[in-house]
Amino acid sequence: MSSSLIGPETTRASVRHVTGSPGHGWAVLAAMFVLFSAGFTTVYWAESHPHLLIHGAAQSRTLTAPGGNMEGKEVRNGIAESSLFATITTDASCGAVNTMHDSLTPLGGMVVLINLMMGEVVFGGVGSGLYGMLIMVVLSVFVAGLMVGRTPEYLGKKIEAYDVKMSMLYVLIFPLIILVFTAIFVLSPTIGLSSLANQGPHGFTEILYAFTSGAANNGSAFAGLNANTWWYNVMLGWTMLGGRFLMLVPVLALAGNLASKKSVPPSPGTFPVNTALFTALLISVILILSALTFFPALSLGPILEHLLLKAGQLF
Repeated sequence: MSSSLIGPETTRASVRHVTGSPGHGWAVLAAMFVLFSAGFTTVYWAESHPHLLIHGAAQSRTLTAPGGNMEGKEVRNGIAESSLFATITTDASCGAVNTMHDSLTPLGGMVVLINLMMGEVVFGGVGSGLYGMLIMVVLSVFVAGLMVGRTPEYLGKKIEAYDVKMSMLYVLIFPLIILVFTAIFVLSPTIGLSSLANQGPHGFTEILYAFTSGAANNGSAFAGLNANTWWYNVMLGWTMLGGRFLMLVPVLALAGNLASKKSVPPSPGTFPVNTALFTALLISVILILSALTFFPALSLGPILEHLLLKAGQLF
């Protein structure tokens, strides 16, 4: 998919023209919009509250102060534009920032991290376009088929065991790269922990974010980590190669297998992919896959940091 096909309108148009189903395009776009809106709302809510570790700075809204956590943000952008930019740049593989993600509150930083962990499926990655979201669509159709006890179909193509295997291989490669490298560097005081400016759960999040961003073809970072060392340079390079090329193999295998199948007419048991129910199912599959895969790591990072912060144990 061309890198020019980025953004909600081009996403809907791409799905509509490729699949021949305008309703399906709208359903996929709706799922993307819900995920984007939830992410932006959460980041804005989190950053609008004072940061409990910042003392001696005005964090309440007044006529001359924006209020909230303004650390790492430009005054001209404020909370709203900074939250919007942070959400969008991690929803797509942009990587540009107008606020320091390392200075976000634990929950705000968790949202931008989750955007990357979902595979940047909301607006699509540069050079990859929609295929991450279409993998989730195939898995959603498969789950729907299991619910009704029929062979799942997607736009006239039967989704069989090989298709599901290739989809799951795609889903598993991404977290395997991230979590293995993160574990290695977290357990190594010499090559991993020595580059941290922050210890504890925030330092863990910095390492986790670095490998997630590299595998997701994003490029943004939690700046508290000095990744300009031999080990980080080499391993982040391998992370980027794996995140870009290893994941292409199952995608191409799935595409070739679906293209070789004959189209079958829809039957009474075919699950429609152009309804609000499918949009809800698609969102659920994306969130559940991300949560089940990365929740343990998030629990050790931003979630633990938030709980310790609220309990006053980080002061």
